[in-house]
Amino acid sequence: MKKKVVFDIEIYKDYSLFSFSDLDGTRFVELEMFEGHPLDRAKLKAVLKTYTIISFNGINFDLPITFAAISGASCQRLKDICDSIIANGDPHWKTNQKFDINEFPVDHIDIIEPSPGVAVSLKLYGGRLNAPKLQDLPIEPSASIRADERNDLRLYCRNDLATTAMLYKAIKNEVDIRADMSEQYGIDLRSKSGAQVAKAVIGHQLKEIGVKVKTQKVKEGTTYRYKMPDFINFASEQLNELKDLIIKSKFVVNDKGSVLIPDELKKVIKFDGAKYKIGIGGLHSQEKKQAIVCGENQVFGEFDYASMYPFIILNQNLYPSHLGKRFLTMYKDIVDRRIAAKKLGDKATSESLKLVINSSFGLFGNKYSFLYSPDLLIQTTITGQLCLLMLIEKVVTAGGKVVSANTDGINIICHKDKFREIQAQLDTSDLDTGMTLEFTPYQATYNESVNSYIAVMPDGTVKSKGNYTKPGLMKNTVNTICIESVIKYLTNKTPVEQTINGCNDVTKFVTVRTVNGGAVWREQYLGKVVRFYHAIDGHTINYKKNGNKVANSDGCAPLMDLPDTLPSDLNKDWYISEAKKMIGLLGVDYA
Repeated sequence: MKKKVVFDIEIYKDYSLFSFSDLDGTRFVELEMFEGHPLDRAKLKAVLKTYTIISFNGINFDLPITFAAISGASCQRLKDICDSIIANGDPHWKTNQKFDINEFPVDHIDIIEPSPGVAVSLKLYGGRLNAPKLQDLPIEPSASIRADERNDLRLYCRNDLATTAMLYKAIKNEVDIRADMSEQYGIDLRSKSGAQVAKAVIGHQLKEIGVKVKTQKVKEGTTYRYKMPDFINFASEQLNELKDLIIKSKFVVNDKGSVLIPDELKKVIKFDGAKYKIGIGGLHSQEKKQAIVCGENQVFGEFDYASMYPFIILNQNLYPSHLGKRFLTMYKDIVDRRIAAKKLGDKATSESLKLVINSSFGLFGNKYSFLYSPDLLIQTTITGQLCLLMLIEKVVTAGGKVVSANTDGINIICHKDKFREIQAQLDTSDLDTGMTLEFTPYQATYNESVNSYIAVMPDGTVKSKGNYTKPGLMKNTVNTICIESVIKYLTNKTPVEQTINGCNDVTKFVTVRTVNGGAVWREQYLGKVVRFYHAIDGHTINYKKNGNKVANSDGCAPLMDLPDTLPSDLNKDWYISEAKKMIGLLGVDYA
């Protein structure tokens, strides 16, 4: 197995840098080109051929430029290629054609797509990972580089290499899953997003069974009607009226290929004192500032359908019409193999097939995908929502209360004496829908909204979503200490003052944001990704291009380099006040 190294480049009209480091950032190879110093092209090629190269956006940016450099291109030529890629966003194959670049095989992993965010920059990932240093390009891209500025660029590039290594380590499991699948299917999937993996694997499997893979074109304005399954039945007049309305509704495809919810279905559904809305993305209840705590004689928890969308597709024999019924043979095989692997404890196979199944569903609504099938998308998502409404009605009929609903599950609360009857009612839905319900007990839930909440399990563990989720690769860091103090207060009544005043981890007090065009603070330029904290005598951070305030930056100070200790001017009183506000948004009065 080849050793892995991270790779990044810096390109100016009179200076080019090709930089490599090991994953620990202890060893570097830095190859430069400037007037009087030719590029060591042989060594550059040898490094690329010897190691597994890890980059961020290397497929479309770093490698085409590097291949051109190895072929003998000058700094100015490389700068022209660089500017073209940035201005046009061209894929690598188009850049290669445009500039007559000859590429050669490189064992390369580009981590921009396997990373979970969409259109997230390397520097923003660095902020989310608590990188020690957030640094923007220190010299304007159009500048000429003096001899005394070359070291600044080497250090800047080393910082980007360190961030790339951090990100790779954070998503290594995702890359490893893709590496295992690459061996299984004979396709290099290591640099692909979930959707790209699903597309490649499903396309491969369809071809294996003789299905011609093609993308169907659906004209703007095409209308579809939902085909009501026989098992969708309601007892209440209100929900039967909704059922009839859905049957009569027309679902229209817009200019982007997306299916629109008809206006008549956008109205709030009121049932048993709760409010729900139908959408292409699923059924959502409309609660706000809602705190539900399970009483001594109550049962509280979530019923949710396991793998709801895949089983709707299989049980209703849904398939993209342009691919034919053999699609179902392939799809069922993937779903069955995933279930079998999960039962056997084969985590690698289970996780890889889960990636394919979960990522494939979004492709049914993507007009550029060969899986694009608006009618299948409608049939699947509307069926799922009607199934949830059936559950809601059965719970209410059996004497329970539904307090939340979201996509594939409902939260219910009832007296202990009623729970067995509710379970018996819901068990019949397995026979009706062909899907399996699973129950997760809760001790309490605290909702700011249906998509922003804290749920407490009977053992005291917590799951959260939205504003109350701790930061990670999918979410910017925003005052983590406030989230922690809120959770501790809700789970064991720990005063927020105790949690916040007792914390000495500076990373829990910062906020990280992208600022288009860059941010300034007291005339000091910070960069396009800014990290800041609330200070005793702080000042607003502003957009460089128009002077507008960066959101939630009143009374703040930048912290682009993380210190070892808390800043002396950290305003802990602000964090205490903010945490108490957050508790109020969850429907709880802070005592």
